[in-house]
Amino acid sequence: MQSLNQSPTDDVFVQNPYPFYDRARATGSLFHWQDYDLICATSATTVGAILRDRRFGREVPEEKRAAVPDHVKPFYAVEAHSMLELEPPRHTRLRSLVLRAFTSRRIAALEPEIATLTHDLIDAFPVGEFDLITHFAQKLPVIVIARLLGVPEDRADDLLTWSNAMVGMYQARRDRAMEESAVAATEAFVAFLRAYVEERRAKPADDLITHLIAAEMEGEKLSIDELITTCILLLNAGHEATVHTIGNGVKALLENGFGSDALTRDSVDATVEEILRHDPPLHLFTRHAYEDIEVAGHTFRRGDEVGCLLAAANRDPRQWDRSERFDPSRPVKANLSFGVGLHFCVGAPLARLELTTALPILFDRLPELRLSASPRYANLYHFHGLERLIVRA
Repeated sequence: MQSLNQSPTDDVFVQNPYPFYDRARATGSLFHWQDYDLICATSATTVGAILRDRRFGREVPEEKRAAVPDHVKPFYAVEAHSMLELEPPRHTRLRSLVLRAFTSRRIAALEPEIATLTHDLIDAFPVGEFDLITHFAQKLPVIVIARLLGVPEDRADDLLTWSNAMVGMYQARRDRAMEESAVAATEAFVAFLRAYVEERRAKPADDLITHLIAAEMEGEKLSIDELITTCILLLNAGHEATVHTIGNGVKALLENGFGSDALTRDSVDATVEEILRHDPPLHLFTRHAYEDIEVAGHTFRRGDEVGCLLAAANRDPRQWDRSERFDPSRPVKANLSFGVGLHFCVGAPLARLELTTALPILFDRLPELRLSASPRYANLYHFHGLERLIVRA
């Protein structure tokens, strides 16, 4: 196994990590990433196998758990109730309860509202050059989530600020200031949601918080802490990924000369899948071995951590012809952007609905939409999204 060096905060890598992934993949299905001291998987077959294998999981084995520093304990106290970080049986219980409230019917019913919101945001675009990230990509998913949860959308800016601060805990550039900001955001978010949960207990409404409370009262219960953490997870995970996917997708479409022709009723689903495959919002996701297990010729010992490079797997040339090319006409094949297996993203149907609804409207309303400055990616790794996308309509 080869060992490679690449700073995840180096600007050349931030702007285009794919040459490094290609170099790593060329050494084999696994390589050692020196900067993380982490063995990482690059091929679609190996990444998919690790994500599906129940001998790997998100929870750190008890004997390998490090003490949590006092100054970040409030953040991890909330994360302790997140189904993203848990394994069965608790993960099974939480996910089942959440899916009782977060149903496919409830998500599908949002389509007209997402369409109306898309038109409203486009109507408010500034004249001349503007940043599509701040005026559209950030606003759409956070308002949708606020409405879904049943919290006032005039608090959307607060939700966005809290979300951005909290996901900083998963970024390679994390430092003490970011940790303190994440803790402050966590405490503010919890206080905000706790008040709304109590209000909905007294005065139910047709919103997700009310339905999560109802699921809590049906024998298998969500505790108040689990309910609050679930709401935070739905915002942070769902919102962050959708912002990046909208930005990355519009960039790919404009740079490659595609418009509304790639977003017709017959073609939009395939185009969205290609957007997700070609430049996904999350690049690195980790697992821990729960027993000694051999993968691609390497033996992982219990407690060892492995990195799954979703973005590298999505461009595996053994799975996709001319994998580096953005091609909306490519035959649809399952990609790994939402994960696979037990931890497949619970918000994937909502994200897909937002993309398949909003992007056709955007390009239909603005047929002359074009880039007016070179797009720049933000220093967010393990995430991958634009800091700005300056366009002119």
